[in-house]
Formats: sequence, C-alpha cells, structure tokens
Amino acid sequence: MKTRLFLLFILLIGWTFSVHATISQSNKALNVDRLWQLQRLGSPVVSSDGNFIVAPVTKFDVAKDKGDTQLWLFDAQGKPARALTSAKLRASEPVFSPDSSQLAFISKRADDQTGQIYILPLTKPGEAKKLTNVPTGVKGIKWVGQHLYFISSVWPKKTWVEMEGLLKKQKETKVSARQWNALPYSSFDHFINEDRQAHVFRIPAGGGQVEPITEPMGRQLVRSSQSGLSYDIDPNEQNIAFNSNGWENQVHTKTDIFIGKIGSKQVVNITPENNAPDFSPKFNQSGKTLAYLSRSILGFYADTAVIKLYDLKGKETKTLNIDKDRSVTNIIWADNGCDFYSSLDDAGTRRIYHINGKTGKTRAITKDTNFGAPKLLGSRKLVTTNESFLYPKRLVVINTRSGKFNRIDSLNETVMAEVELGTYESVTYKGADGQDIQMWVHYPPGFDNTKKYPLMMLIHGGPHNAITDGFHYRWNAQTFASWGYVTAWPNFHGSSGFGQAFADSINPDWRTKPLKDVLLATKWFEQKSWIDSERMVAAGASYGGFLSATLLGDKHNFKAFLIHAAVYNMYSQMSADFAVHSPRFGGYWDQPEIYKTISPHFYAENFDTPTLIVHGQLDYRVPVGQGFELFRTLQTKGVESRMIYFPDENHWIMKPNNSIYWYNEVEKWMAHYAVPGAK
Repeated sequence: MKTRLFLLFILLIGWTFSVHATISQSNKALNVDRLWQLQRLGSPVVSSDGNFIVAPVTKFDVAKDKGDTQLWLFDAQGKPARALTSAKLRASEPVFSPDSSQLAFISKRADDQTGQIYILPLTKPGEAKKLTNVPTGVKGIKWVGQHLYFISSVWPKKTWVEMEGLLKKQKETKVSARQWNALPYSSFDHFINEDRQAHVFRIPAGGGQVEPITEPMGRQLVRSSQSGLSYDIDPNEQNIAFNSNGWENQVHTKTDIFIGKIGSKQVVNITPENNAPDFSPKFNQSGKTLAYLSRSILGFYADTAVIKLYDLKGKETKTLNIDKDRSVTNIIWADNGCDFYSSLDDAGTRRIYHINGKTGKTRAITKDTNFGAPKLLGSRKLVTTNESFLYPKRLVVINTRSGKFNRIDSLNETVMAEVELGTYESVTYKGADGQDIQMWVHYPPGFDNTKKYPLMMLIHGGPHNAITDGFHYRWNAQTFASWGYVTAWPNFHGSSGFGQAFADSINPDWRTKPLKDVLLATKWFEQKSWIDSERMVAAGASYGGFLSATLLGDKHNFKAFLIHAAVYNMYSQMSADFAVHSPRFGGYWDQPEIYKTISPHFYAENFDTPTLIVHGQLDYRVPVGQGFELFRTLQTKGVESRMIYFPDENHWIMKPNNSIYWYNEVEKWMAHYAVPGAK
C-alpha cells in the first residue's frame, strides 16, 4: 500500500511539473524560442526623392548560432518589400546617393578582411560593386555630393600598405600582451588600441584615391566610440563638423564640436567653454547653420540635452530652449531648414515631436507606443520604426500634422499571429517623498483577477535608462508573464523622461530613493487581491543588479533574486571602462562616505535570500569580478546561490543559444522559489 501511495505521489508531482511546462512552453506563448524566430528591423533610410526606403533586417539561425543581416527595399505605399542583398553576405549602414539612383552600404565579401563600402544601382540592373579597399575597415558612412565619407581606425602617419603589414604582424604575433599609458583602455566589450586613432576619410563615389579629412587637422574622433553621429559634412562639401576630446584629460572626456574646412589643416573648437559633452553635429540643408546637442554636467549622461545652433558666417552660437523638460535626441532638420523632428523619451514612452527652430515650442506628433529616430519623407511625412511591449519593431510612415501612421512592412506577421499575449498597462503610485512613480504592469495570458498570481519585479538599469513602451529581446516582460507571473517595470527616481530634477534626484545617492520606490511598488502589489505575497521574486541587471543587491541587504519580501551584471562593489567598479561617480563627485578617496553609504557590499551581513548571479567575461562596463565577488560573499555566508558565467558574452547575453539558456535557467530558478501560475 505504501509503495502504491509513493508511486501515486511521484505521478502527481510529475503531472504538476508537466502542467507547468505546458503553460510555460505553450505553443502560443511568447517564449524564448519564438523571440529568436523574429526578424529584427533596423533604422530606415529614405532617398531624397522619396521613392526608396531601405532598412536592415536581421534573421537568426539558432542551429548555427548566428544572424544574417540583409538590406530590404520598402515602399511608402505598402507594396511588397524585397531583399536587396544576399542573406549570406551581411550588409549594414545603407546610405543613398544624392540623386537617389544608387545605394551604398558596408559589407564583407569575397577576400575582404574587414568591412568595405559597396555600391548598388537602384534604377537599373546591376550587381553591387566594391568601392573601398581600406585594410583597417570602414564605418559611419555618409554620401555627400560626389564623395563617400567614412571613419576608420588607423595608425597615424602610416600608409595603407604599412597598415596592412601591421595588421598582418598583429595577427601572426605570439605575444598577447596589451599596453596602455592613459585612459581609456576599453569600451563595453572591446579593448582600445592606444596606437590607433579614429579619423574621417573620403573617396570619390566613382572610385579613386582615399583622402584623409581629419588627420591633417591634428584631431582624432573621440576614442571610446565613433559612428555616423560623430561627424557631419555640409551639403556643399565645404566643411566638416566632428566630435573630439576638447582637453588633455582623457580620464573624464570632454567631447567638443570642431569645425574645419575640408582639405585644410585648420580646425576650430566651437564649444571650448562647455566642460560637458557636446555631440551629434548636423548641418541644415543650406550648410549655413550647424545644430548640435549639448549637456552641461560632466559625468551625468542623463543630463538634459539641449539643441544649440551655430551660425557659420557670424560664428555665433545660440541655445534653443524647448518648452518641455525633456532631453533631446535623434534630431533631424525639417524640410524648411529651420525646425526639427526628434524622438523624445517622454514619461515612459518614446514619442515623435516637432520642435520650432526659432521659439523652441514643441508639439507631440505621436502619443502611445515607442517610435524610433525619424527620417524625412517629403514635406509632411516621416519614416521611422514603431514598437510596443506587444510587438517588435515595424516600419511606419507618419503624417506630421495628424500623427496618424501606416505600417508599410509585413515582417513577423506569421510568427506573431501564433502568439497568445497577455495585456499591460501603465499605473502610477506614490514613491519616495510622496512623488508619483510611473510603472508598467504586465499580466499573463488569460489573466483572471479573481485568482492569485506570483509577482516578478523587474528593476531597470542605467540607472537613468527608463523602461519605455517597446519590445525587449533580452528582458522581455511578456515572456516572463507567459511563464505565469505578473511582471512589473517601475520607472523609479533617476529614470529618464520625467524631467531633469527627477533624473538627477539620485546623484550621488544611488540607494535611498530608488530602494524606497521599489519597496513601495512591492507594497502596491501586495495590496492587490490578485497578487500572492508569498510568491514574489525580483530581477535586475547592471544598475538594476546594483539595486537588486541593495534589496538583498535590506528588508524585503522577495523569495529569490536574479542579479545580472551587477554593480556590487563601488570600489572595485573603478576597474570599469567608466567609473560612474568619479567624474562628477570624485573618487572613493575624495568622498569615502558616499561610496560606503551606497555600495551594496557593505550590507552583506544582511544577505540571506537565494540569488542567481549572471555575468559575462567580456563585460568591461561592469567587470566580471563584480559577479564573482557577490557569489563568493553569498557562498561564504551559506546563502543558497548559483553563478552562471558566460566566457564569450559582454554586458548583455547576445548569442542565440546563450540567450535561450539564460531564459530557461532564469525560469527554473524563479519557479523553484515562486511557483508560476494562478491559484
């Protein structure tokens, strides 16, 4: 009899786990496997005549553990799209010729050792032809007038032949050592070669010699990172404006805007007085005015960015103060050469705005869901991407007057048609100091408010990167909800998009207000009849990992944590590519009380909650030692804990199979401490 009861018990346990697996891995769930079936749409470009819209589309092959990016041609009227480039030949950074007849892009084909510029005819049959043969590779391409402009990281004063020899020597050397004599030495996931400099070059569109533009001026682009946003060329090919470090202090980089005549050795810093970053220069259609973005606080990346306008003839600068307490990004000149369009982070949603170039008056063009950087399509239309928590990026055309938009792609329709999604809403609760805190709440598919569900509290990173209404592949709230959890994203104090004072309210005290906001969000849920307060877990990455580790050392009601790429020890965070507090507030030797007050490792005596720790070896933004320090601390204290280490990942888990493994391990960990599903 006992044997039969035991067998029945085993069968029931097996049935319970089988039911959970059926719910979690339902054929209709937005599970991780389905996330990797989705094609990922990049930023579109539009030809000057408005006849062509091109955007990169990336599709992943999980079996091969890689993705292929093709360029697709779309039609503003929504006619069927078609691929312009082969799936086997990765392509990126498309740009149109000024007359709209050709498309240039970067690809690595045949014997190419690095990415090169290729040109494809659009108005007549023909194959893409290689334009450049730059051994150090190209990026950040622009087509202006008769030339293609690009960035390459080169050895100064070396010929291309000499550089080719240096690259070959590097490849063949048995010495793996690197050497630095000054900062910066890394950026996110790659080391910086101190002997090389990033410069702008150009080549005639019809082929010919590569001409250096910035190297003769004696100014390199900002060392940590460069892209097409780092420089601009006026339409008449007379002037270049670019970002460069404005002082000798490489530790705390002051990025300035420099302007020089193309072909000249002379260059002028037009922003010497500002000790904070100036960036993203853009000439208007006449080339007479340069717009750029500017911050005023060094070391505060969420400081409100304003538009500044530089008159090239009068050599005068004025600030365009907009009538909204928001940071400006992704500006493009309107067709009148005076006004702007921009995608603003606005209270939990990225909206498209029109900005009057004379008065700074703003007008919201879109309302709900996220929109990407806009591109002009004629005088009253924009092309951009649109996404929400419930669907990945789509390509849309927006009427700038009415705000109405039409989708012009059909990507992912088949996959998403098979998905059963939950719902979500934006709620507001009272946080620290009685201030309103916006929070996104996601409900599982088939949510029934007469039953009780477990809670998964998600804590965003940054700390200033607010969670907006967009589709996330690495931390997808709807995927977590599909496991059977109510999932929350609070935009706590410090989050962007809610004004300068709100964003800066946590500096330098990263701990107090965000911690209280998360605890009050938890209390908000505990008061709901549909939340089971005995089944609550929390997860965060980067700064979200910092705040999760802070919760770990404080009083809370969570049964388990996921702590990913966490800033755990503010002292050893000095080994990162960017030490957050030191530029503005000083190092731990200058302000020891700040670091001691906020660093989670000082509260380790209170750690007693099961914790899953994840970290990547190639993470130079939050070095991997942070994860191992936390793991050793928990293990030493006898707290149940697990460390997942990725030797080939950086701050994010990017590879398909690693991502699938990550999601599955997170699901198992959370389910062990907070059984998913309704009760």
